[in-house]
Amino acid sequence: MIHGGLVEPLMPNDVRVTFLGGLGEIGRNCLVVEHSGRMIILDCGIMFPDPEMPGIDLVLPDFHYLTQNAKRIDGIVITHGHEDHMGGLAFLLREISAPIYSSRLTLSMARGRIDEAGLSGRTEFIAVNDGERRMIGAFDVEFIPVTHSVPNGFATAFHTPQGVILHSGDFKLDMTPVDDRRTDLARIGALADGGGIRLLLSDSTNAEEPGYTASERSVGATLRTIFAEHRNRRIVVACFASHIHRVQQLSDAAVAHGRRIALLGRSMLRNVAIARELGLLTIPEASIIDIDKIDDLLPGQVLVLSTGSQGEPMSALSLLAAGENRHFDVRDGDVIVLSSHAIPGNEWAVAKVMDGLARRGAEVIHSGIAHVHESGHAKQGELSTMLAVARPKNFVPVHGEYRHLLRHSRLAIEMGVEPENVLLCEDGDSIVLSDAGIDYGDSVPAGYLYVDGVVGNMSDGVLRDRKVLAEEGVIVVVITIDGHNGEIITGPEIITRGWVHAGEAEELLDDARLAVITAVKGAIDGKNVDLETIRRVTRRALGRLVSDRTKRRPMIVPVLMEA
Repeated sequence: MIHGGLVEPLMPNDVRVTFLGGLGEIGRNCLVVEHSGRMIILDCGIMFPDPEMPGIDLVLPDFHYLTQNAKRIDGIVITHGHEDHMGGLAFLLREISAPIYSSRLTLSMARGRIDEAGLSGRTEFIAVNDGERRMIGAFDVEFIPVTHSVPNGFATAFHTPQGVILHSGDFKLDMTPVDDRRTDLARIGALADGGGIRLLLSDSTNAEEPGYTASERSVGATLRTIFAEHRNRRIVVACFASHIHRVQQLSDAAVAHGRRIALLGRSMLRNVAIARELGLLTIPEASIIDIDKIDDLLPGQVLVLSTGSQGEPMSALSLLAAGENRHFDVRDGDVIVLSSHAIPGNEWAVAKVMDGLARRGAEVIHSGIAHVHESGHAKQGELSTMLAVARPKNFVPVHGEYRHLLRHSRLAIEMGVEPENVLLCEDGDSIVLSDAGIDYGDSVPAGYLYVDGVVGNMSDGVLRDRKVLAEEGVIVVVITIDGHNGEIITGPEIITRGWVHAGEAEELLDDARLAVITAVKGAIDGKNVDLETIRRVTRRALGRLVSDRTKRRPMIVPVLMEA
């Protein structure tokens, strides 16, 4: 229970984990570990809006609990460089000031947006290495390597007064990763064999998927086949700019087939530059060409690496599909590969982009027809292996929609975790580890924080209004009232958008005007003109007529003026 914005204080040796996002949705990953009066944040991600959020650009965790406890925060740990885990940092740093700990690659990716927001002075970027263990304020934190679809991801072990809390991060068990950096099961097993793992928090994204996630190298084999089968055609590949392993395999295939590589999209240019500087990506300098020079080469000599695989509006690939990219146009015979899966909710946008590319004569290859993408998240076989190696006393599934969390919790019980020690949590929940065991703690605010442009903290009321406008339309009624005797001087003029087309509904609009005139005259006593009363009766009378005649409920906005 919240008390004045704060939860009940902990007993001296207790540890609390509070979930602010990522439990019940894909994205907004954020949690807080707390003991000895201090707090540390693990991840601060964004979620992309769904079609029910018109006009919204991003969705953030609710920072209320963090701002209320800002003076107790020792640091922020970021597990890896994906937006659903670090994309909210620039917004969080407006509210609090704390150092950020992660790998050099992740920090470099995060720093760009923080610098752009002018917030670098509110934090310190502190790089940590594989296997490193360090004190961050009151917290003893260990960084354990895991394999994912972005390099240098970490599982994070918190050594606390109640034992080890292990957060898996996003991971898979790839035995042949592109960079030879494997998930360190040996260290996780050593923790289990030592003092034991008191609590495991594990990635649930693919908890419904049986079997094992294939190696990233298997995608490389498919991509090389595509290059071999289309030697004389221009190839454009869209993938996540953070997927450095995918970019490496594509670059290797291009160089082997005598192609030059052009980069398209701001994030692709930035991330490739960062990865090359850190030695995580190897591309010969002679193989890179400016995007504006590709028309100087034969089609079979070109590979374009592009952003926009999720069909984002105004992304490089979306502009290509619309014929509006300023660098080049898609031509008949081009081969365009979408080397990704559509994020849930983005399917319609991706389909629209693919359709646009096909209309321009391109051959579109996607994951539905060829093995051009592989997940970076563990499936059931790997999740079972993690549970078998970690042997946790207690378990909470994280990072996933509710059905993923539920399936993962059942898997943990199948793997031997006692049912009473498996806690199914959602955003806003907390759990407390004490000498007596584990139990649910107080709840905290964990609603959606909407971002529209540079505006944050947009209210639910604004979003509801937008949904009404989008689904039902709007009617504006303009009336001028004589302030002395209350008579209608002009109007009512009725303006509609998204309800009915005025030219096709003159009779309906005439009836609407009559209903408003009748209601307004009935509300005016000839002496005292109460504009608020007139607004109310106008809205009620027009709403009743519109509902009866059209079965619709548009937004009704009375505009009254006194003369």
